[in-house]
Amino acid sequence: METFPRADERSRMVEQQIRARGITNPRVLDAMREIPRHLFVPPPHTSSAYIDAPLPIGNGQTISQPYIVALMTDLLEPRPEDRVLEIGAGSGYQAAILARLVRQVTTIERIHTVADLARKNIASLGLKNVSIIVGDGTEGYRESAPYDGIIITAATPQIPPPLIDQLDEGGILVAPVGGRDIQELIALKKHHGKTVQSSHGGVRFVPLIGEYGWTDT
Repeated sequence: METFPRADERSRMVEQQIRARGITNPRVLDAMREIPRHLFVPPPHTSSAYIDAPLPIGNGQTISQPYIVALMTDLLEPRPEDRVLEIGAGSGYQAAILARLVRQVTTIERIHTVADLARKNIASLGLKNVSIIVGDGTEGYRESAPYDGIIITAATPQIPPPLIDQLDEGGILVAPVGGRDIQELIALKKHHGKTVQSSHGGVRFVPLIGEYGWTDT
């Protein structure tokens, strides 16, 4: 991949915000160093792209703080042969990180203008293994199921049943589950058709809107 500007800022981000907080998977750390987060943060916030905070990307949406992106990616245990579904493309940053780690990423975004932003950003990096779909992410995307991993990047009141159905045996689903204001980060693994989940701390995400999420009010 082409070397993009602000590499020193990415290195500091990885060392101070991510590795220092316990994430040591070298593939995840390398992806966080390589993908230029500032390309996914629209003005006027581009200069703040490498601070340890979420930032607005327009349409009431945000790009998650770097540590949370790294944590959710790490919990997914991505492998080079995996096929991953992301719910909530946003500006495309999480999908770009995953694209460096797995074989295929399908990401669903309900807002057309946000999906267009993600497409532009993904194309600017020359990533060929990301498909961006406009639709209700809570219903998943059966056309490419089953998935080795599913990541929900918005707050959901429950794990949408269609997503559990579309998760392959042995697959992992990572999601912020709870109320509109505060959620618990959950990692769920499918084993013999049943699910086992673990909790990984409190988080705050914008709400997941859809049939199996929140209503748009």
